[in-house]
Amino acid sequence: MKRILVVKVTSLGDVIQAQTVVGDLHRAFPGVIIDWAVDEAFADIPRWNPGVERVLCAPLRRFKKMRSLRDLSAIWSSVSDLRREKYDLVLDLHGVYKSAIISFLTRSKRRFGYSRVNLGESGAAFAYTHRFAPRNDANAWEGMRRTLSETFGYSIDPFPPTAFAIPKPKAPPQAVSDMPFALLFHATSKAEKKWPTTHWVAIAKALVERGLTPLLPWGTDGERTEGEAIAREVPNARVLPRLTIEEIAQHVDLAALVVGTDTGLVHLASALRKPTVMIFTATSRPHFGVNIPGACLSVGDEGRPPSVEDVLAAIRAVEPAKREAGRQATTSTQCHTALDSNSTPPATRPVSR
Repeated sequence: MKRILVVKVTSLGDVIQAQTVVGDLHRAFPGVIIDWAVDEAFADIPRWNPGVERVLCAPLRRFKKMRSLRDLSAIWSSVSDLRREKYDLVLDLHGVYKSAIISFLTRSKRRFGYSRVNLGESGAAFAYTHRFAPRNDANAWEGMRRTLSETFGYSIDPFPPTAFAIPKPKAPPQAVSDMPFALLFHATSKAEKKWPTTHWVAIAKALVERGLTPLLPWGTDGERTEGEAIAREVPNARVLPRLTIEEIAQHVDLAALVVGTDTGLVHLASALRKPTVMIFTATSRPHFGVNIPGACLSVGDEGRPPSVEDVLAAIRAVEPAKREAGRQATTSTQCHTALDSNSTPPATRPVSR
């Protein structure tokens, strides 16, 4: 096995969580080279993974709305990049038409994808020469890792080291260079995922009492307005300027704590092993949540948002002292299992995004 292409093109959180398979494959096949195919909007994510050799940026949005010769040139260039290397194995971890087309265009003789019944779009099955079925007894990302390990006959570490090396900023961000801070990812992509503004105010005030400065990132004007409403009630809180994905990742890497809803950047905090609390209100905590003993907790659940006290309890559980205790307790598989069971909060506890 000389070269593998992994195909996982969207979305932000899914691409972040899927990076763990790179370390698994390197341990299973020493010396293998791994490339990653991703939507150009999320190309930074695999670039931060030292185990990825080449990042192939598929201009998927241009496929849908091709309007110029520049778009056509970008599409042709991406196809050429796909065919530049000979892949011994292609792993499509997405299972829809766009990922299947990418897999097929490689012309590899071994293209693995999900069984037809498990595909996001059943027509994607045309692209695969081999199939695997996902595990349903774990969350989405752990199940994905187990599926590959069983397909190719290797073992996995339940709690692998972080897959990321975030680029260091040239200078510490001006807003955070002189203080410990917590990032509050209050924004959501869907209204039903929101957690009440009054709850965020209560959490921010509690963090100030603990010596942390709450920082509020945003991506749209509406999210900025919501952040400003929180900051008005908490004098020490600060609304950050508009940041790039890389700049937000650098803030995450420097944070003392991250609290947020079920969103991609909170998954990044978990992947970086930052003390993290993830809040669920409208999506499934068992399926999408992350729980790492002493480091990361998911609280709440679909239709059962957590209370302020639930989130505060989770914050206390991932504080540095608790985190160190969790790390020491994971010296054996038996301890891992016991802690994972004990640390999973009741469905009534909240998660921030």
